Amino acid sequence: MGAWIYMVPVDEATGALKGMYETVKTPHGTVDNVMRAHSLRPHTMGGHVALYRSVLHHPDNKLPLWFLECVAVATSLLNDCGYSFAHHWSNARSLIGDNARATQILDALRDDAPERAFFGKELALIRYARKLTRSPGEIAKPDVDACRESGADDGEILEVNQVCSYFNYSNRVLNGLGVDTEGDTVGYYLEK
Repeated sequence: MGAWIYMVPVDEATGALKGMYETVKTPHGTVDNVMRAHSLRPHTMGGHVALYRSVLHHPDNKLPLWFLECVAVATSLLNDCGYSFAHHWSNARSLIGDNARATQILDALRDDAPERAFFGKELALIRYARKLTRSPGEIAKPDVDACRESGADDGEILEVNQVCSYFNYSNRVLNGLGVDTEGDTVGYYLEK
């Protein structure tokens, strides 16, 4: 299916949309449905990909990418977003590079027990992201202070805030338009 709304096929794109499709191609050379869902308004695709790349794939991020992918997974699980979960768990698992550790992390996130897989600042940051997703109106200074007290600096807190916030946005785009992974190459990294 792909989505509940019409998505312009890549081979039928012209003008600005054709250029945008070139911009958003994955390392596999494809355009994922998360971007194709914007095809009727290419300007929103441009905003979406810019935000995605800046919060998750920017070289100035300090937290390890495997952990930021786990923040994406934790957020997507809470939002019941199968699309983001499929893509970003594939990424996290690949980056973790240890099947036993990856299984431990996934089980802990699914069971709402992050303390079984994360410790110190990672645990505090995952808890922060989960609260920000579940009850954003209840976030208070002590939630940020708990991250600091566990060893996270303000830049790292901001990174997690941005990844979590982006995935809350993206999960709502995907769930709200019925976007699925049909036709996508799931995951950012090529299987070895």
